[in-house]
Amino acid sequence: MSEFRSGFVAIVGRPNVGKSTLINALVGSKIAITSHHPNTTRNAIRGIVHRPEFQAVLVDTPGIHKPKTLLGHRLNAVVGESMDSVDLVLMCIPADETSGAGDVYLAAEIAKHPKAKKFAVITKTDLLSKEKLALRLAGIMDLAKGFTWDEIIPVSAAIHEQIDLLSELIGKNLPQGPEYYPAGMTSDQGSEQLICELIREAALRDAREELPHSIMVTIDEISEREEKGSRPFFDIHATIHVERDSQRAILLGHQGERLKDIGIRARADIERELAARIFLGLHIKVSKEWQRDPKLLEKLGFGEKN
Repeated sequence: MSEFRSGFVAIVGRPNVGKSTLINALVGSKIAITSHHPNTTRNAIRGIVHRPEFQAVLVDTPGIHKPKTLLGHRLNAVVGESMDSVDLVLMCIPADETSGAGDVYLAAEIAKHPKAKKFAVITKTDLLSKEKLALRLAGIMDLAKGFTWDEIIPVSAAIHEQIDLLSELIGKNLPQGPEYYPAGMTSDQGSEQLICELIREAALRDAREELPHSIMVTIDEISEREEKGSRPFFDIHATIHVERDSQRAILLGHQGERLKDIGIRARADIERELAARIFLGLHIKVSKEWQRDPKLLEKLGFGEKN
């Protein structure tokens, strides 16, 4: 009988290349929020892949980008930390885009971590013909400067193509080790963080371009009602932070209709993830220039690491 394997896997890539969708597909449940807007992920979320022969702890990092704000610098630091002590790095590269300076920069960053095995994962292959995909794969080899890809794998998380193969290859490339997390646990993300992320995902849906980077969610209060029933009932009050009055007006919508829609979508997602009934009260607050304010960033969970 082969020895059990376990380890940590960093999933990196430029913004909006399908990292969160890939993690959700590998784990088999929703861990990271997805959006068509870049930089949706803001934390190194750990998703846990359980298989009979291995356990892989996936670290979903924010997309590497040229930072324009203090928050941007803090997010890039998260990526560097995530690659520091992992066994395997998966670089997500979209099939339907050509590689530019962003991919070259990230590949150079990966090269600084010689101990980790390195996979090039070509995402969104369902958007490309087989002929064009072959040409795209040829260009991926050139990205590896100072190292060699251990694997180059085209996948489509959207239609679950080659996800099982990728999972199998991850397991084979992990070192022998113990189970770090109990069976059935799919993330070490706290329930409050998950609730905030699901509310932010609902707010991001159909959002205008100026909004995504300016939205942050905090929990004001969570309490459980003493009610009889098969499922628990929680009262959740949360604040959606934006940076300008105009953004507050966009999220609120005509006579509060947009905020009501956000609440309906978020409540359904939260009830499903918590396996509970909830009351969700949402409030919008203008926290001016929070992305550039060290004190506000600290309060919102983006304090500078020592």
